[in-house]
Amino acid sequence: MMRIAIAGAAGRMGKMLIEAVHQADDAQLVAALELAGHPLLGRDAGESQGLMTGVSLNDKLDEVLEHAALLIDFTLPQACIKHLEACERHGVKMVIGTTGLSAEDKEKIALASKNIAIVFAPNMSVGVNVTLKLLEIAASLLDQDYDIEVIEAHHRHKVDAPSGTALAMGEVIAKTLGKNLKTDAVFAREGHTGARKVGSLGFSTIRGGDIVGDHTVMFAGTGERVEITHRSSSRANYALGSLRACRFLQDKSRGLFDMQAVLGLSKA
Repeated sequence: MMRIAIAGAAGRMGKMLIEAVHQADDAQLVAALELAGHPLLGRDAGESQGLMTGVSLNDKLDEVLEHAALLIDFTLPQACIKHLEACERHGVKMVIGTTGLSAEDKEKIALASKNIAIVFAPNMSVGVNVTLKLLEIAASLLDQDYDIEVIEAHHRHKVDAPSGTALAMGEVIAKTLGKNLKTDAVFAREGHTGARKVGSLGFSTIRGGDIVGDHTVMFAGTGERVEITHRSSSRANYALGSLRACRFLQDKSRGLFDMQAVLGLSKA
């Protein structure tokens, strides 16, 4: 039985994770972490979904981790790194789906993985990670005379752009084509931009409504266009992918892995 703690347990993703853990036969919710001062502290973590988990929302990080073998974190960068440091102290494995992390934050995750096992991925969806593999194949075959655009859409509350998933898609394509996102990506267009630079990789961002997450990569050639799209209709796919990541970590004591490794699509 996987003893799982959830960070940001009262948030949209946290609620979905609580429901997924509650329904899983091989997982047990042992702790639910929220910010100090949250109005629901002390209430049952599943109350808003009509579930009685027997676990109260708690703001004491070290106390939460005493009972857990794994922490699932879909929070904000600053909170995530604080949780990472605590997990390393307590020997608790992590599944990190937090986006917007800086290069310095990612280096801290890599260093912590020398002591604890971590799955870190910008998107935990199984479908998204299969899509990443399809993009790798497409980019290797459509590497001449095709312009590439990554288009993503999310709900109005998302605070980072482009999304972590869009950037992951761009990184897969760039790596396949021997390019560098830092020099070859175009994140904004306005005014008289001139003709498209050959070999550039474009990104477009849409924010609005309650869109869970849509991603399309367009390979635009002469006389044809190839589009690879993934659309999320619910956060349930992220929660189920997170549980799959937890299962993957069961026999791991340390190391840094992504969802491609979890799904057997790349070497761990």
